[in-house]
Amino acid sequence: MNGLPMYPAYFTDMAGSLLIIVFSFLSLRYAYLLTKKQPDNFLWGFLFYFCATLAVFAISRAMGHLVKQVLFINGNNEQWRIVAPFSGGFNTLLMTSLAAVTIYYHKGIEGYRAIETKARSLKTANKKLKRTATQLYEMNLHLEEMVEDRTRELSASEKKFRNFFINSKDMVYFCDAEDRLVKINASGLKMLGYPISDPPPLTLHDIFHNEDDLDKYFEEIIANHFIKDLEVEFAMADGTIINILLSATAVYNDIGKFIGCEAIAKDLTRVKTMMSQLASSEKMASVGQMAAGVAHEINTPLGVILGYSQLLMDDFPPKTEEGQSLKVIERQTKTCRKIVADLLKFSRQVESAKEDISLNEVMTDVLAVSEHTLGMDHIRVHQDLAKDLKPIVGDAGKLRQVFINFINNAHHAMEEQGGGELFVSTRNLHDSMKVVATIQDTGHGIPDKVRSSIFDPFFTTKTVGKGTGLGLSVSYGIVHEHGGIIEVESPVVDKESGEIRPGTAFHVILPAAMDEPHVVKE
Repeated sequence: MNGLPMYPAYFTDMAGSLLIIVFSFLSLRYAYLLTKKQPDNFLWGFLFYFCATLAVFAISRAMGHLVKQVLFINGNNEQWRIVAPFSGGFNTLLMTSLAAVTIYYHKGIEGYRAIETKARSLKTANKKLKRTATQLYEMNLHLEEMVEDRTRELSASEKKFRNFFINSKDMVYFCDAEDRLVKINASGLKMLGYPISDPPPLTLHDIFHNEDDLDKYFEEIIANHFIKDLEVEFAMADGTIINILLSATAVYNDIGKFIGCEAIAKDLTRVKTMMSQLASSEKMASVGQMAAGVAHEINTPLGVILGYSQLLMDDFPPKTEEGQSLKVIERQTKTCRKIVADLLKFSRQVESAKEDISLNEVMTDVLAVSEHTLGMDHIRVHQDLAKDLKPIVGDAGKLRQVFINFINNAHHAMEEQGGGELFVSTRNLHDSMKVVATIQDTGHGIPDKVRSSIFDPFFTTKTVGKGTGLGLSVSYGIVHEHGGIIEVESPVVDKESGEIRPGTAFHVILPAAMDEPHVVKE
């Protein structure tokens, strides 16, 4: 029996051997291209050497198979038996090399990663070093310019702070941990009444009027490290008390130790006065409305009483007891009607004509009427009427009544002490379209406890029969009707010398007239 032909097997073996060579060289070429693209990549280098070894192994193995098949086809089987051990040994050697390369691949990868990490770190450090070197180089080149710029910035900042400190209209001060005022601006010294050129050494205890306010100041500074809008009272150099709104911040050194504070103080005295005047205005407006209602209700029955009493007087002779009684009724009824008329004036229920008038003429008329009576009680009158006084819009008759009331009150205050001096002055209010008329006496003054009540209707400190308590109330209503205000000073502080004088000063502040004269009927 004949065997199967071996040619197909020989051909397949030879074809496979050739394909192994082709594929191994294709792999080698691809690995070579990767290596050329990224020469520093360890993985592509390893893959290139692995493919090269694989290509050598493929050539060795394929050539062995090709030689074997050629020898078998030619019937040289004996020769193959001689060559086969050498070919197998060489292939085994190459296979072992491939296995070794594969086994140590992971170790190589770990080493590559460690090296790559180190290289990346060195690269980053190198970049930072280069960037730092560039910055140092730039700083070295522009160091002088940077120093000059920084110096200019600091100088500008210091100038701004100094301008704020010097030009601020509020008090700005700095104190140390021992409560000494180490620095205070000119506005603060002026506010406290101390000389700006040579101020005395001051502490917080010198300027705080109340120890309780100072204790609260320290409590808030220690607890909160700052103070915001604390209302306190400061004592001026002459002992005058002023209302202050205070804000302060604690100052610490580098180790956090308290070394003092810096503060800003705003004078609220004028604001407090205006609020008090506003409250008084509202109260007087309410009282005026009530007084108007009462006056109208009383006026009618008083008229009836007066009319009937006068009719009855025709029936009885004046010297009889009935006639005398009716005369008393008539006199007292007229007194009541006068009080009602004053109430109506106070509540501004009477119409008035307003025109451009000279306040100096009003004052001159009032003094002409009252100067003789004042001289009889040894009261000397001093006039200081501004020559360039601006005209005002008002009712001359009503304004005369206001100043007569003030002069009468001054007369009574000085009459009790046997005489005195009366100062009458007018002036334009500086930088304002307002004029001021002042009536000042050297009498006993107004006690603090009654000062807030002097404009209340029926309030009087005079003895019974010497006043109804409506004079200042009516004056208040008239001045308010003219758009003005009344300020009271008692005792009086001299504006030039600062000297405190006994007595009372009434300042009537009225708006000046417009440029064009006019007459207004209300």
